[in-house]
Amino acid sequence: MSLNTQSRRKFIATGAAGAAALALAANAEAGAQRPNSAQQPAQPAQPQKKLDPTRFQIACMTLPYSRFSLARALQGLRNAGYAYVAWGTTHMEEGKTVPVIAADAAVGRAKDLSSRCRDMGLEPVMMFSGIYPEAKDGFEVLRHRILQAAAGRVPQVLTFGYTRGGNEKVWIERFKQLAPICRDNNVILVVKQHGGETGTGAACARITREVNHSHIKVNYDAGNVMDYLNGKVNPLEDLRGCASEVRSFCIKDHRFFPEPHQDCGPGLGEIDHYRLLDIVNRTALTMPLCCENIFAPLVARPVKPEGVDALARRAKEYLELVIQALQRPAMN
Repeated sequence: MSLNTQSRRKFIATGAAGAAALALAANAEAGAQRPNSAQQPAQPAQPQKKLDPTRFQIACMTLPYSRFSLARALQGLRNAGYAYVAWGTTHMEEGKTVPVIAADAAVGRAKDLSSRCRDMGLEPVMMFSGIYPEAKDGFEVLRHRILQAAAGRVPQVLTFGYTRGGNEKVWIERFKQLAPICRDNNVILVVKQHGGETGTGAACARITREVNHSHIKVNYDAGNVMDYLNGKVNPLEDLRGCASEVRSFCIKDHRFFPEPHQDCGPGLGEIDHYRLLDIVNRTALTMPLCCENIFAPLVARPVKPEGVDALARRAKEYLELVIQALQRPAMN
């Protein structure tokens, strides 16, 4: 037997003996620190409460159909298989750009549009506010939008700030005023990332946490985080820091290759929606996923509504696959 072999065996034996000694010492120390079982009975570990899966509502905004009429947008989304719709923002009606619902429209207008959508099998889940919170008339417009949403039983109103920055103090002040109005009308006001001082979910969550109200929350737009911040912030890490405040998503993707800054439909960019949605997969909440951009990067947008229908269907089917994977039954 070689010297090296003898040395190696001696080393292994010594190491094993040392490990045994360390284990005995650790057990002795643990025994010394363990309370007397006769005096302090061991308490069974309390299992952590496991939340139910999030109820994701796959919706599409009417926004991708902006060059067509609202009627064609709603029909297209129904034909594409959607059960949920988000209103926004304008459509071409007889050659003119017309808002889905004007900021000063009577609340009955929202009620009528909701009935129209539901008659088609489309449940409205969100509407745009069309106003920045810090705007001079921001409070009045947001208040009226909340009343419109309540009349139509639309659960969320979406707002966001200037791309060059916002005014956090004014936002907090106005949101605190709007919070009880939201509560009384069963509407959640959600704020999403839009560059500047509110370019991240963390920044938006800082505002909503300061407001500290169940009806002022965050809408997460991972595409905007990538776009406005030039890829410097990872949406996955950003979402983890604000997930408890998130109540809905504006779904769009983004990519930097083969040309930079291409907004696009989900699954066509660089955002991993499996990882993104898994962060909020067990909240027991109802959470709308509102497709805002469904188009393909570097490909001309359809000139006919049927082309938009096809892209809307593709986005829906992609998100359905993601959710099926995340919420699959547990394997034995």
